Amino acid sequence: MPVSSVSYLQEGEGKDLVFLHGYLSSKESFYHQIEYFKQFYRVTAFDFWGMGKSPGPDTPWTVDDYASHTRAFLREAGVRRGYLIAHSFGGRVALKLLSEREPMFEKALLTGCAGLLPKRGARYALRVKSYRLLRRIAPKLAEKKCGSAEYRSLSPVMRESFKKIVNEDLAPCAEKVGVPVLYVFGDRDTATPPYMAEKLHGLTRGSGLVYLKGCTHFCFCEKPGEFNAVAREFFR
Repeated sequence: MPVSSVSYLQEGEGKDLVFLHGYLSSKESFYHQIEYFKQFYRVTAFDFWGMGKSPGPDTPWTVDDYASHTRAFLREAGVRRGYLIAHSFGGRVALKLLSEREPMFEKALLTGCAGLLPKRGARYALRVKSYRLLRRIAPKLAEKKCGSAEYRSLSPVMRESFKKIVNEDLAPCAEKVGVPVLYVFGDRDTATPPYMAEKLHGLTRGSGLVYLKGCTHFCFCEKPGEFNAVAREFFR
């Protein structure tokens, strides 16, 4: 897929600062950060393929596919080794890029970073077993009734991509990251709970961890001033 078809913005001057948004979100989710940081950096934000205003892939993509296309897009956009802010799914892509032998970024702030397999209990195992049984008996009904609202809203290609994405454990990537990383999480985040933040922090050598109190998965939207101050200090 040509990277030139991507919907993106690039504003400001100076060192590059890239934004990677969450799953089914868009570059506009970083509105408060873009408006603030374009005073100091050249900011680049784009919509991932199949999200926002960017066209979707023709085949189900993995995190590796998204990382590869992100790398190609940023090079085409003239982005040089700079800084990164990534949220949730964007954090998955970031972990892939940051774990490379020659990462594209000098520093990265990952907020509500996804990529670790969640803790699963007996109730989850029962739901999976029931879904698989229903899929054998009535596949159309299974696709219509089972899974999250987010999953059911996806096209067939994006559904298969979603499965590939959420079932990959990126802990090995976190262990390979060699640049400074700051994890910023809301202490009330239920999508990527504090135990995930603690584990990522422990896996990523030399990383920092900050909690924004009273915030959920979108702490950068809920407390943009506080979030921006933390990021500004980290990138200084």
